[in-house]
Amino acid sequence: MSDWIRVADAADNLGDTGREVIAGGKVIALFQHGDQWHAVDGVCPHQGGPLAEGCVVDCIVTCPWHGWQYDIRTGQHQINPNLRHTTYPVRVEDGGVWIQTTPVAEA
Repeated sequence: MSDWIRVADAADNLGDTGREVIAGGKVIALFQHGDQWHAVDGVCPHQGGPLAEGCVVDCIVTCPWHGWQYDIRTGQHQINPNLRHTTYPVRVEDGGVWIQTTPVAEA
């Protein structure tokens, strides 16, 4: 499982924003919803906006550049059902938040 990378402390509280991390050479947006952690590709496919800087409401992140919205749990675009953003597995272990750099879903 060498593709799991520690990216945060489990005690961190991200609130309603995300954190941009680099894991396995990829820009990833890390989000926290309650006690659950989620990771999606950190670059909005619309025009390259930084998703980690977007606001999260009810597990939906809004890109700060042009308002595209994605479910942080699934990557599902909120208007076009044919679009899905890349998501990454996340686990909490040994006091850390770990991301697996092999994606769950491709955009």
